Amino acid sequence: MKIMKKRSLHLLGGALLSTLALSVSAAVSPEEAAKLQTTLTPMGAERAGNASGTIPEWTGGMATDAAAVDSDGFFADPFAGEQPLYTVTAANMDQYAELLTAGQKAMMQRYPDTYKLRVFQSNRSATVPQEVFDAVARNAVNTRLAEGGNGLENFDTAYPFPIPQSGVEVIWNHITRYRGGSFERVIAQATPQANGSNTMVILQDAFSFATALTDYGPKISDNLMFYFTQRILSPSRLAGDVLLVHENINQFKEPRAAWMYNAGQRRVRRAPQVAYDGPAFSADGTRVSDNYDLYNGSPDRYDWKLVGKRELLIPYNNFAIASRELKYDDIIQQGHINQDLVRYEVHRVWEVEATLKEGQRHVYAKRHFFIDEDNWQAGEIDHYDGRGGLWRVAEAIALQRFDLKIPGYALETLYDLQNGRYMALGMTNEERKNYDFSFEASSADFTPNALRAAGIR
Repeated sequence: MKIMKKRSLHLLGGALLSTLALSVSAAVSPEEAAKLQTTLTPMGAERAGNASGTIPEWTGGMATDAAAVDSDGFFADPFAGEQPLYTVTAANMDQYAELLTAGQKAMMQRYPDTYKLRVFQSNRSATVPQEVFDAVARNAVNTRLAEGGNGLENFDTAYPFPIPQSGVEVIWNHITRYRGGSFERVIAQATPQANGSNTMVILQDAFSFATALTDYGPKISDNLMFYFTQRILSPSRLAGDVLLVHENINQFKEPRAAWMYNAGQRRVRRAPQVAYDGPAFSADGTRVSDNYDLYNGSPDRYDWKLVGKRELLIPYNNFAIASRELKYDDIIQQGHINQDLVRYEVHRVWEVEATLKEGQRHVYAKRHFFIDEDNWQAGEIDHYDGRGGLWRVAEAIALQRFDLKIPGYALETLYDLQNGRYMALGMTNEERKNYDFSFEASSADFTPNALRAAGIR
């Protein structure tokens, strides 16, 4: 695995942005930042467990040798043989109401016989390489918000705000979180109809943070966060289509750039709709562009309210559902994924409400985020329509890629409460290899001209 090269990002003129910003967040004091070595973890979570004992102390995260990893990168389950402590269902959810989101309750009400939360002993497995911890410590005293919260100054590698003072700072930690410097993967995406019928889409993704590029240097924009390509491998009617994204840090000043290669037409075209609530690539209408990765993109269309911290049941340490012993049909069921395969644990999360700004448009008028304090990944997100009704429920089926110290997802889900459809994205069970973090690429591999070669049938 290649660690991202150290970089401090001074976006679009640094000091000038501070002057122009609608509001500029100050970095925390050195005294406050010192807590990252004492009462807080190096990522900013509370180091201590909770009073009831359901959340343990953080002691460094999961060991790199926690379980076997085969030659193709698939994990054995470090928690194999553990039994649930209890199961939350529609029948008893009132007993556990304080540990549930509105979306989880709505899913149990809609699918009372099948949607359940199997709750296991909590394990604080999240950790990252020491180089990332070091960058987080620098960010705590150096990184600032710019452009009213839509950009960053003096940002290094990942997690700009380990001790957040606002809702948008929490969101930036999710957006910029460490995912390994670069990787390639082949994954499956399911978008079942309400009756359960489904055509699986197989995708090949390539991802690289700017600082992980083999030609990283002065010619790479300081505003570039990462490059991303997604190629459809099957079904045959879609095979060969490719999406290319240049993701910028400050999208208010420099919007996301995207292109699509249509294999049937053999042409590349700009794709300005691949942002905000534009239709998502290959998703059959089940999500919009900024639903990918649970949430991605520019925060400029919402007002972000930091509600605080709470304890919540979220999917965690989900090695069982990532097993190559499973078939996709074992996971994909009518209405939702197979909840008998999902492991939930009690964890502390940051709660953030996003409300659409006056004069802005988005299909989601409000979003309610629950972001894990240990790894800054969104665990649950509730999405509301323009009438205030709960519409879609997102869950990240999380696991720690312990061998490389990379927090991640086994898959992500997005459930539509109105039409009964859902999306499950990121499964690798039936693929030849798991994620490949030895992948290396240059900026030339992520140009519109490179799309045609990538998309040849």
